[in-house]
Amino acid sequence: MKRRRGTDPGEREQGCLRAWAAHSRALVGRWTTARCSGEARQVRRQQRDEFGELLLSIRGLPAALPALPLELTVLYNSLLFTVGASDSAIKGEAEEIRQGLLRVLEACGACGQDLGMEELWQKVLQEVTVEELQAPLHRLGALQAAWWLAAGRLGSVAGLFQLLSTAEDLGRAHCSEGQNKLLSLIKAWRVPHEGDSLPLVQSAKDLKEILCTTAAFLQGLQELEAGNFPTALSLLQEAAGGFCSKRILAQIYTCLGCCAQRMGKPQTALQHLKRALQVDFQCLPALFHVAAVYHKLGETDAELQALTLLYEALGKNPPGTASSSPYFLMQTELLVHTPVLTSVLRHHHPSEVKYLLAQRCLQDGRVADAVEHYLDFLSLLQEGLQQQVPLDGSSALPRIPEVFLEAASALEQAGRYQDAITVCEEVISRTTDLIPRVLRVEERLEQPECSSPGAELAGGLLSQKKESLCCLAWRAAGYLHQGWAWAKLGESKEAVTQFSRCLSDLLCLQLHGSGIKPIENLQAEVEVLQKIRLLSLIGRGTQFLELGRHKEALLDFQHSLQILPGDPAAASYLVQALWKLNRKQEAAAQWQKLSRSSPGEDGQQRGQGRPLPLYLVSCLEQAMFPHSETLARSIQDYLRTAAQDTS
Repeated sequence: MKRRRGTDPGEREQGCLRAWAAHSRALVGRWTTARCSGEARQVRRQQRDEFGELLLSIRGLPAALPALPLELTVLYNSLLFTVGASDSAIKGEAEEIRQGLLRVLEACGACGQDLGMEELWQKVLQEVTVEELQAPLHRLGALQAAWWLAAGRLGSVAGLFQLLSTAEDLGRAHCSEGQNKLLSLIKAWRVPHEGDSLPLVQSAKDLKEILCTTAAFLQGLQELEAGNFPTALSLLQEAAGGFCSKRILAQIYTCLGCCAQRMGKPQTALQHLKRALQVDFQCLPALFHVAAVYHKLGETDAELQALTLLYEALGKNPPGTASSSPYFLMQTELLVHTPVLTSVLRHHHPSEVKYLLAQRCLQDGRVADAVEHYLDFLSLLQEGLQQQVPLDGSSALPRIPEVFLEAASALEQAGRYQDAITVCEEVISRTTDLIPRVLRVEERLEQPECSSPGAELAGGLLSQKKESLCCLAWRAAGYLHQGWAWAKLGESKEAVTQFSRCLSDLLCLQLHGSGIKPIENLQAEVEVLQKIRLLSLIGRGTQFLELGRHKEALLDFQHSLQILPGDPAAASYLVQALWKLNRKQEAAAQWQKLSRSSPGEDGQQRGQGRPLPLYLVSCLEQAMFPHSETLARSIQDYLRTAAQDTS
């Protein structure tokens, strides 16, 4: 009995293969047309879905060697569209690649279900020697390398390219000292000849270039994070000469700039950062780093100019997630997503830049500009700033009460005393309910080990105590600024009231232990509070002098010297108070003692400990004793007269 024509299973399978191959060519042709007409971005998802359906159809048949070249090529194209359509960084494993390798082993009568991906690749490449499968497997291997690079598995990538390479390739890949092994292996890999094979949506040659650029970029970032700056510089320069978009090239130059800056080469850093902006003017992190380099160089005008440009650029074109190029499916930007890169290329909110402008102007004594920027910043608070600024510690912003206090300091220096008082009142009112009546700080606190059950509780208590100390400092500083503002307005009684409120606030702070040194984790906060107490005592003492209440002034200056013995401002005011009380002998003795102290010792007293918060700097300057020729002459005359009487 004759078999009916067209019912032979082998012939049916051959017909399916021809139809699938034609469909694959048509899909690739449609993609090529879309790229040329500028419609690539719109058709990527459709192409991904159609290639996915085609792959499912092929896998509906048992794995067979004749069909595997087509299946692996369709898998290659399908994976590229999966990556390109997502337009986001590659994450996780490529399960489709695993299924493809298992079908290769199945067709060869082997299995590898229990193997990990590295072992599976080793088994396939060592045991499958069919010539027709070598090129598709090599292309699939390059895709696997992309997935592993995205996961940071550089050792796995190196091992895979050793398997993909022939002995001759490995001989070419042998690198001398100073050369990078992974880059040498990728460069030595021979891209399979495409010839008359099924068309590809992205050539293996392009993919190899992308892998080289990515490997150099990733390793450069790793070395940058590790502090190996010369090696990082070399790898990043290699990446800059690779195959990538303008956006990635600008990012590489930005990283080169950061690397050069950390190597202590600011001029080289500026060259790289300016190059980044030339390549991609939207690479705004580069402009932020330019400002940081100028800050290190002390070139304030250039720094402020860079920050101003950055602020204006952020206002015109708010940063967003830039989409990748529609013309290439696999790209370097989809493979590089590391914490250090995120840190270097972090986009800053306009409010952060506005704050930096205000802060730098205040630090440089540009009071009018500082006031303008601080007021602009405070207005941004009305726009939901706290929801837009990262709270992970990467922001340039300090705590909001500190910004208010800095603004008050700027207003005060600009002579806008009532405005400064109003701003401080905002800080005081918002922190009042956050401070306990008694705040105990022990010299030593028993802290359980990290592994013990009480470690988390102890850490929480310490954090709560630190927050209470910060709130106390902010409110006390608010009263301190108000005291100085009222003093400048000539309202000495109101100034005394505010200084007294500041000192009353600080009474809730109790230091316990053999000395006044608190536990290390709270040392900075306690030092700030002690400095506020000192400045407030000096401030109140000066106003007592203005009111003719010399005995009370004397007590405040004496208490000041108990907090910081030898403080030149407190000691000078003490001399003045004693002189006004007609205790001339004591005043003269203190004046002689003060005169004998060297200028270096005075500076050491003023600058001891950690740097002062910016919001206290103006208070420190106001507390300085104004040089009085009259007082000095009077004391000198008194000493001469006393010496003559003695003789």
